[in-house]
Amino acid sequence: MRFSLPSFGSRSVVGLDIGSSSVKAIELTRRGRSKEFELTHLGVAQMPAEAIVQGAFLNSSAIVEGIREAIEKAKIRTKNVAAAVSGHSVIVKKVSLPVMTRDELDEQIRWEAEQYIPFDVNEVNLDFQILNGGGGGEGQMEVLLVAAKKDLVDDYVQVIREAGLIPAAIDVAAFAVENAFEANYDVRPDEVVALVNIGAQVVNINIISNGAPAFTRDITTAGNQYTEEIQKALSISFDEAERIKLGGRRSENSQEVVPQEVEQAMRSVTETVIGEISRSLDFFSATSADSRIERIVLCGGGACVAGLQAAFQARNGGKVEIMDPLARMLPSSKFETSYLDEVAPALGVGVGLALRRMDA
Repeated sequence: MRFSLPSFGSRSVVGLDIGSSSVKAIELTRRGRSKEFELTHLGVAQMPAEAIVQGAFLNSSAIVEGIREAIEKAKIRTKNVAAAVSGHSVIVKKVSLPVMTRDELDEQIRWEAEQYIPFDVNEVNLDFQILNGGGGGEGQMEVLLVAAKKDLVDDYVQVIREAGLIPAAIDVAAFAVENAFEANYDVRPDEVVALVNIGAQVVNINIISNGAPAFTRDITTAGNQYTEEIQKALSISFDEAERIKLGGRRSENSQEVVPQEVEQAMRSVTETVIGEISRSLDFFSATSADSRIERIVLCGGGACVAGLQAAFQARNGGKVEIMDPLARMLPSSKFETSYLDEVAPALGVGVGLALRRMDA
């Protein structure tokens, strides 16, 4: 899924995941004529707290610097990048329309979109994908409709250009995660899989059925809530609380037992996060004929919070796993295995974007 941006001749793009807590820059290389890829460049730069708040760019200069730092750390020379948007300014709808050609739908899409999106159609970038199979009966087809506010897309385009890069494509975060998942895992045609990308401020939910998105939703109960609760419990800085959230460390050089009040705070936030996600999964199950979610795959930095996976398993049943978006990548001597194991769950969006080819 790409919104309308200039087209460039390069067949390779850098996956640029601009998150509220960090920027990840990823470049993959296809080896020979095979479909196998190697992770050739990876750079991660931390973002200042509140540079991005609920999708709004509040400190563009810090975001530009974060992009430049990630690109520099990765030693990337490619200029074409693909980024991803999400949040309340992005709407994804699967709709049933009369059968028509892609060219015909291209001419009518703005009129059709007015019926399904809560924004002024003149204020959004639109894209669509005609899905395989019949939709609402004879003479109907299923179409995946995506709308993103122009202001949001323009914000991403601007910071990318200010960082000296070329915005080749703007995707949707949930679809980038799906792309990474499908490149690394086998899925039965009839299997219903819920992909849950838990970021710092937004959770992207994408339920795949029959090989296509069946339900997509973004919610704002996410990983930063853990950090904020720990910060309150111990009266410490945001960065210190972030370290405790992920590993229980009070400082870089010491390991301490996490205080009971921190454990209670994390347990409470875990219940809230899982509850919000589960309500969306339950809504899908109640409203879809393909209602049985057989597999839940977690990714994003928030997926690594201690106890989250087990609590998710207890709440929802079925198979709950952490996604490795590098699972089928060719081995690379450029990176320590321990480092990749640590950061891999947070690379789903970036890998999915890097897998997009300019001629796709």
